Amino acid sequence: MDAELQTSEASEGTWLSGPPEELLTTKLRRLGEGVGKVVYASEHWVVKRERSPFEVVAIIVLWHGLQKLKRILPHGWIDWLMRGPSREIRLLRVMVQTLMLVIPKSLWFTTHVRKAWRIYTSRDMRGQRLADARLHGTGLIPMTVQFPPAAVRVAGWPGRLTVSSATERVESTLYQRLQALANTGKFDDIEIWLNRYLELRQSGWRRGLFSVDAHLKNYGVCGSRLVLLDTGGLTDRWTHILDHFSYDHDGVDPHKRLGLGALLKERPDVASRFDHTWKALVNPDSVRERWPSD
Repeated sequence: MDAELQTSEASEGTWLSGPPEELLTTKLRRLGEGVGKVVYASEHWVVKRERSPFEVVAIIVLWHGLQKLKRILPHGWIDWLMRGPSREIRLLRVMVQTLMLVIPKSLWFTTHVRKAWRIYTSRDMRGQRLADARLHGTGLIPMTVQFPPAAVRVAGWPGRLTVSSATERVESTLYQRLQALANTGKFDDIEIWLNRYLELRQSGWRRGLFSVDAHLKNYGVCGSRLVLLDTGGLTDRWTHILDHFSYDHDGVDPHKRLGLGALLKERPDVASRFDHTWKALVNPDSVRERWPSD
């Protein structure tokens, strides 16, 4: 792989003499996957397999191709397919990687793909660095432990994985918790969790951090607390923040942008209160008020 497709990583956590015992005695199941990593879990811990740069580019190429296919395929089918993890997406990604090996690089490493890859890698590295410096030990991200490299068993390919860190496992994503509450009609509790979500975001602003990737599946539930699961969207640069706010959402209500339209359909009052609070808080002036002065 070209030097341009090389990455580095840095992480910080509590050092242990060895991995938590359950990682060695349990076959870890695949919990989920993202652009840059595949996540496996035991009852209390999560480990990650970092994707190679080649895999990351293949996913970007696949994503770019699927977006184009939206115009000709049945409505909603691509969105359904992109909700991972799914065997279909993994199969398509392997097929794309195979094609990338035989098709000239000039045809698949286009300007658009190159730009998307650079943005992803720079955000991922910057977000991890900022989290290590400003969020480690605050309880706003899951606890991480580090240990000498150890082999663990994982379900499916590759069967065994060598890891040197593990992260506290959350009970669910925030979206999953809200979905479960909506299914049982506990809309008062939904408001409580949405307020906690907004409080967590403000806690980040007070530490000079803003997440441009603040969707509800990127937050996890640990007891009564919320944590940020993926730090890749963190930034401390006002140019990035203002660019984020300049994005045109075509007048879509905040709760709908977060995927809560169907969940709050029966309670427009809850949706309205959340939208009002969101608009009052999530704007450049409000963020600046809470931003550190130094």
